[in-house]
Amino acid sequence: MLPASRTASVICLSRSVPAITQIEHRSRSNSKLSKAELVRYVRSVERTLRLGRLATFAYFVLNGFLMGMWIVHIPDIEHRAGISHAVLGWLLLLLGAGAFAGMQLVGPLTDRFGARTVVPLSAALCSAGVVLPGWAANAWTLGAALLVLGLGNGCLDVSMNAHAIQVERGYQRPVMSAFHAAFSIGGVLAALVGARMLSWGWSPVANLGTVALLGLAIAVVATPALLGPGGTDVPETPETPDGAAAAKGRRRTRTPRRIWGLATLALMVMLCEGVANDWSTLHLRNVLGAPAATAALAYGAFSTAMTIGRLLTDRVAARFGSVAVLRYGASAAALGLTAASLSSSIPLTLIGWTLFGAGLSGCVPQLFSAAGHADPDAAGANVSRVAGLGYVGMLAGPAIIGPLTQLMPLHLTFFLPVAFCAVAAATAGLLRPRNAAPARLEAGGGATDSGKGPARAAPR
Repeated sequence: MLPASRTASVICLSRSVPAITQIEHRSRSNSKLSKAELVRYVRSVERTLRLGRLATFAYFVLNGFLMGMWIVHIPDIEHRAGISHAVLGWLLLLLGAGAFAGMQLVGPLTDRFGARTVVPLSAALCSAGVVLPGWAANAWTLGAALLVLGLGNGCLDVSMNAHAIQVERGYQRPVMSAFHAAFSIGGVLAALVGARMLSWGWSPVANLGTVALLGLAIAVVATPALLGPGGTDVPETPETPDGAAAAKGRRRTRTPRRIWGLATLALMVMLCEGVANDWSTLHLRNVLGAPAATAALAYGAFSTAMTIGRLLTDRVAARFGSVAVLRYGASAAALGLTAASLSSSIPLTLIGWTLFGAGLSGCVPQLFSAAGHADPDAAGANVSRVAGLGYVGMLAGPAIIGPLTQLMPLHLTFFLPVAFCAVAAATAGLLRPRNAAPARLEAGGGATDSGKGPARAAPR
């Protein structure tokens, strides 16, 4: 360890816990470093992490923006292809299938070649894929285009989350939720920009082609800032026996049961998100008889609460731990959706949907983060399992509710996602890593939120 006087001098130069971690790590291997060298090293690490974090934000915003632009242009693309709503519904399954395939494909590739290589290639594929539906002239070409777009979306989703894990590992505190908020912000930007471009009378090909070029440009600009393997020289401490095996050079052949458990939780939580996306507005419109404009506020309240909640979740996770975020977040979501389901008051129902979104906001990022940190050498593969099964849940949720409405009123079908939220809250302990230091992994690695002291470890 550094002498107390030198450590104090360096800490005065930076309030960044990652930088201090790097100094202590390097000082152990070379105790003869001068104070000036330590200062330069601190600044170098801080700059590397800061740029890597900004690049990750850029890719999350880009992913949300690209998929949002596709959604904005669905009516025009459907008209150009000359297909019905029913045919479009079946073709959207190809979008989901492509995404799932991309997630499973790119996870091991990210572990092998590194996120710095795979993320920009995935972004380029997703950017190129978004323009293809605009050219579709019939159902067959649209189906092929959606398959490619889904593949690019799945590849970018997993690879950028794997890089986010690497950034979070460098910071030694939770930063994942803010990245997921950036994805939501990208979707909002797509709605605003897409509406403006459509008002100019541009064709879908022109609009989506412009967006594709923008995506390629962002990939080119942001790539140099991505972290390379060991880019911050953070010593790895595997959390699980599987991680220890990987650290010793033994190749893992099976996905650990804990990862499948996290993936199952992701399926449940993202199924709940899918239900809110597709059925919240219909709930107010058809069950409570709200006007169309008022009914739209249900989804608006849910999505706004999700975005704001994700912007705040990292600080909560750093202080109380990821287990608490999932346990109490899922509990709050269950309470909110129960209130929305049973209430006959439109204002109270809107409050319920808002609480549902706020409660769910931090759950998925914690699951992705736990999967990525379980084994640093298999972060991509683990995230691909969690993201893939979660994506299945998001697609299945709305589809399950539809048939259930033939058996019971719509508002009663919402007790299925309520039950899933309860299960997620009860099994939140799966997030707790085995054989790991609680302060580093559970509560942000002793991260300093205020710069005045270490963060409190999460309750065990």
